[in-house]
Amino acid sequence: MFPSDIDDLATAVLAAARARGWTVAAAESCTGGLVAGALTGIAGSSDVFGFGFVTYANAAKIKVLGVDASVIAAHGAVSGETARAMAEGARAVSGADVAVALTGVAGPGGGSPNKPVGLVWFGLATAVGVTTREERYGDLGREQVRLAAVRTALGLLMEAVS
Repeated sequence: MFPSDIDDLATAVLAAARARGWTVAAAESCTGGLVAGALTGIAGSSDVFGFGFVTYANAAKIKVLGVDASVIAAHGAVSGETARAMAEGARAVSGADVAVALTGVAGPGGGSPNKPVGLVWFGLATAVGVTTREERYGDLGREQVRLAAVRTALGLLMEAVS
């Protein structure tokens, strides 16, 4: 279903998390569950990956993950602040050792000069704290932006569990 490099990265994330005894969660907006799909596409992933949240609408980010509405109002859904809050919420709700979150503009529309198509913000929450990362993939087309974001999210998880 996914390109082989994504399958390989998902397999590596699961193996590294399993070796540490860690669990993983994901909160996704623009990828609509593709990170969860990549991880659960690997047989035996349920001992590591227990929670995936698709919070495409702002209301879902608020209701499911506990993102403060004022964060979205002040910074927008596509922002480092929102990605941070999503990652914190996913970790808190799931009880996972590490949670990755992503929110962005996959296209083809919806971009603006400040938040163009291809912009994706990531949050990564662990017991140590939360980090954020911004990626600007460019207008590659909706599916390619989404796949690029999955690669980045899995890469961030790999760094965290290694």
